[in-house]
Amino acid sequence: MTSTTPTTLGMKLDTFLSNMDSLSSTELYGLIVVITVIISFSLLGYGGNQDMEEKELRLPSPKRSSLQKQQKSGKQPKWFVLKILNYLAVGSFLASVGLFSWNAKLYLAKEDSSALIRFLIGWSIFLCYFFGFFGISFVDHDDFVVDVNGATTTVDNSNNDKNSSIISKPRKMLHEPAPSAPLCSDPPMKKSSSSAVPKKEDIRAMNDASIAQLVLTKKMKDHELEKCLDASRAVVVRRMIMAEKLSSLGLGQNCLQNLPSNPSLDYSRVYGANCEVVVGYVPLPVGMVGPLTLNGESVYIPMATTEGCLVASTQRGVKAISSGKQGAICTILKDGITRAPCLRLPSATEAAQLAVWVSDPNNFQILKKAFESTTSFGKLLSAKTTVAGKNAYLRMVCFSGDAMGMNMVSKGSLAVIDLLRTHFPRIKLIALSGNMCTDKKAAATNWLEGRGKSVVVEAVIPKSVVEKTLKTTVKALVHTNIQKNLVGSAMAGALGGFNAHAANIVTAIFLATGQDPAQNVESSQCITLMEETEDGQGDLWISCTMPCLEVGTVGGGTSLPAQRACLECMGVAGGNRETPGANAKKLATMVAGATMAGELSLLAALAANTLVQAHMKH
Repeated sequence: MTSTTPTTLGMKLDTFLSNMDSLSSTELYGLIVVITVIISFSLLGYGGNQDMEEKELRLPSPKRSSLQKQQKSGKQPKWFVLKILNYLAVGSFLASVGLFSWNAKLYLAKEDSSALIRFLIGWSIFLCYFFGFFGISFVDHDDFVVDVNGATTTVDNSNNDKNSSIISKPRKMLHEPAPSAPLCSDPPMKKSSSSAVPKKEDIRAMNDASIAQLVLTKKMKDHELEKCLDASRAVVVRRMIMAEKLSSLGLGQNCLQNLPSNPSLDYSRVYGANCEVVVGYVPLPVGMVGPLTLNGESVYIPMATTEGCLVASTQRGVKAISSGKQGAICTILKDGITRAPCLRLPSATEAAQLAVWVSDPNNFQILKKAFESTTSFGKLLSAKTTVAGKNAYLRMVCFSGDAMGMNMVSKGSLAVIDLLRTHFPRIKLIALSGNMCTDKKAAATNWLEGRGKSVVVEAVIPKSVVEKTLKTTVKALVHTNIQKNLVGSAMAGALGGFNAHAANIVTAIFLATGQDPAQNVESSQCITLMEETEDGQGDLWISCTMPCLEVGTVGGGTSLPAQRACLECMGVAGGNRETPGANAKKLATMVAGATMAGELSLLAALAANTLVQAHMKH
């Protein structure tokens, strides 16, 4: 029986070194070349996966200044030439290695070593190129901003004056998706190296314009301002940032001027218009989400809320939607506010006769003339009578321009009732609103017939965005939506409540823009649908249908300075003189788009089971 001597690590190392000694200098050099190339490729691949912000921060300031000078002079670096040169270098190197390997015995057997020397010199040059220049074509382009016409502009870092413009030239109208504040439950994001990001102490020492510049150039995220500054100063800086972003959309830099950041309210504007027995006011924080790509345009949407994570979550949905090819596409199906007075007649027969008389097209024209005599903008679109015994509920639909229209349709309804008395003298008005309008209550008539603006919005979210931004999968989202929003709501007997939390977003925007908060009851009626696309890509299709969005841009709370400032940020303040009603319609599309973003983000959190973790932090 033979005993086996165990092999130790030291013995293996001695054997490896002995084998290395047996290699010729040529073979050893070739081995070094191969190992070096493998390491170079590995380093290149690692660097290519870094965040765009980190690559921008690693770009030396002299190079950045040089690039900016080239941009200002109109000369742009031809980056594609360097990329082609990289490919040529890699191809030539691999070809030379292959050629040498194929004829290695021939080259090594020759007494004349000139061919071998040429190979070694060539490989040495390639190694120098790999170490010194390989990957130079992968330069971050974040310092360049392309406008609508394709011209390139630069970010001006030299201007630190608080009262001057932070951006040297207007940016393009269609903004890239903003880096959303991470939902509180998301995994921690990779932090940039300490040498690349200014320290908190350094940031505090900067003036406000310089700090705003850090955010605008993506060296810092806007939701991180409070981590470096006190809360009051963070608001000041963020207002400067939003002013520049809104200005780039052609909305002017003074949009936020009348949105107070310090306690203030002109009570003279309130008296006789908005509130009685005034003792003060309740300030609400207003957050801004965007840019949301909506119907081919970038928009920003203010939200007034005290619910932590709501704005951050909606921003995440906005980012996902805007990362798609078209963003959100929204269509107005109907536009008409309603009023349905309760009319009582002596008998059910006379009530039925009234309904028949109103349904006659010629008689409707008589009613239409009486209604429109009371208003400059209002147009009576239809009138439909529902009979219940002696009662007749006359539901009138009125186009109200840019106003929400309740006062307008009520005034016109009184004129219609006066006209009906000439044909039905024994008619009695029980109530100007007979609850078939239906105002401030969830009702099937609104769900089916519509009230205010009937809106449908849709978007296609790429599969990769669902996984990276929403931290879930398309199949999980579709499954969660069906079981929760459709089956769950049906089991609960919901009326227009086939959604996750549409009321959250609708109410927040209503409060910020001066809408009637109580009308969120019917305005939040919404059905959210999701499907996996059938084109083989496996992307997510999402839509929200909202049949009774009641909004306006004139009248009511929209006249208050802060609320009007929010409407100005959205580009819809006041009435549209060229196309009456256009501003209110656009506001409705923004509400629907933001609602879809909120639905998308919350359902993603539910699908990934991260909802509780998010709210426990706030």
